[in-house]
Amino acid sequence: MTALEVNFDGLVGPTHNYAGLSHGNVASIRHGGEVANPRAAALQGVAKMRRLIELGLTQAILPPHDRPDTRVLRSLGVKGDSLPPELPDWVVASAMSASPMWAANAATVSPSADTQDGRVHLTPANLATTMHRSFEARQTTANLRAILGDPSHFCVHDPLPTHPRLADEGAANHGRLTTDHARRGTQIFVYSRDGQNSADGDFPRRQTLAAGRLISASHGLAPDRLIFIRQSDDAIDAGAFHNDVVSVVNESVVFHHEDAFVSDIRAEAALAEAVVVTVPRSAVSLQDAVSSYLFNSQLVTLPDATMALIAPVDVAHNPRTAAYLDAAVADVDNPISAVHTLDLRQSMSNGGGPACLRLRVVLTPEELAAVAPGVVMSDASLDDLEAWIRRHYRDRLHPSDLRDPALVAESRTALDELTQMLDLGPLYDFQRETHAH
Repeated sequence: MTALEVNFDGLVGPTHNYAGLSHGNVASIRHGGEVANPRAAALQGVAKMRRLIELGLTQAILPPHDRPDTRVLRSLGVKGDSLPPELPDWVVASAMSASPMWAANAATVSPSADTQDGRVHLTPANLATTMHRSFEARQTTANLRAILGDPSHFCVHDPLPTHPRLADEGAANHGRLTTDHARRGTQIFVYSRDGQNSADGDFPRRQTLAAGRLISASHGLAPDRLIFIRQSDDAIDAGAFHNDVVSVVNESVVFHHEDAFVSDIRAEAALAEAVVVTVPRSAVSLQDAVSSYLFNSQLVTLPDATMALIAPVDVAHNPRTAAYLDAAVADVDNPISAVHTLDLRQSMSNGGGPACLRLRVVLTPEELAAVAPGVVMSDASLDDLEAWIRRHYRDRLHPSDLRDPALVAESRTALDELTQMLDLGPLYDFQRETHAH
C-alpha cells in the first residue's frame, strides 16, 4: 500500500486583522493594533500552496469560518448580525478573528495505518485556552465532516469538552514517526501541563496531557506506539505557545531545538528508529527560534525521497538561523537537503508561520479519492482562488474596522461564492438560514 501526506492549508479569511488577542504569542502581541492586509495575507497563503504543488506535493484547503459566528452572537445576547456599541472591543475582536486560518490547530489526525479500525481519525481541537479560538470547534467539525464525509474511510470525532483540564490545541502539539508514510507509525503527543493551572509561568500552558491520552484512545492507537513528552517551560516562556514553534517531525526525522522538551526526546524516539536532529542553543537561541519561526516550517518529503524545509523568509534574515541552515544543507548526514523560503509576513506578524497554516493528513490513494474533490488544489484552481480573493478581500483592515457592517456583508458574499466554487454545499449558518427562508 502507498500513502502520501496531503497538506490542508487554512485559507485566510476576509477579516484577517491584528487585534493582539493571543497572550503567549509574542508576534501577536507585538503587532496588536496595526493595520492588516487581508488580501495580501490570503494571496501569500495561496503562493505557499502553489510552491508546494510545484515541488510535487499534494495540496488541499480548509475554507475560512464565517465571522462573526451567529451562534456566538446569540450567546452574547446580540440580535441580528451587527456588533452593537455595548460589546467591548476585545469581544468584537474575538468574534471577528480570522484565526481558523492556522489549520495546524484544526484537529489531531491519525492515519489509517495506525488506527484499530483502519480509518483516518480526526479530533477537532477545542482550543479552550483562548476566547477567540474557543469559537472554532463547531465550524471546524462541520467543515471536516463535509470534506471527509465517507464513513468507510474517515471518522471525524466530536471535540473534547471545552474545559481547561482538557485543553487541546490540535496538531500543533502532535507528530508522527514512521519510516514511510504508508507504514505503521508512532505518534508523539506533546503537552505543557498535566491538568494544573494554565498560567503557572509567564505565558499560558495550553496543551494538556489528558487531551492527548483521550484522543489517542478514541483513535484506536496501540499503546506501545505512543510517546507522551512534555514541552519545556523555558520554550513556552520564550514564546513557543505551541510545540511546533520549537520542533517539527516528518517521517523518521525529529528536527527540534535543544530546549524544546523537558526530557531527552532521543531516548523516546529511539524506539521508533528516529533520526533526531537537535539544534543547539549555542547556535540558535530560543529567542532566535521564536522570532524567525525556524521550526514552524514544513519539513516535507519530496517525490525524489529527499527532505526539504519550507521556511518563512525570516530565517534568511536572521544571521544565526541562516548560518545554521546553510550548514545543515551542506552536511551530507543532515536529512534536510534543501530550504525553500516564502514570504508569509501577514501571517507571521500575527504569530503563524508555514507550519501553522497547514493540517497534515496522510492518505492512501483510495482515501484521497474520497475527499471532496473541490478542496484539492491545482494550478488552475489556485488561479480561480486568487481571482476570488482579489474580488472580495480588502487590502486594509484595522481592528477598529471590525464593527463595520459592510465587512460582514462582504465576507458572507465571498464565503457563499467560495462554497459554490468548492462544491461543498451550505457550510455556514447564514447559508442554511437563507435557504430555510
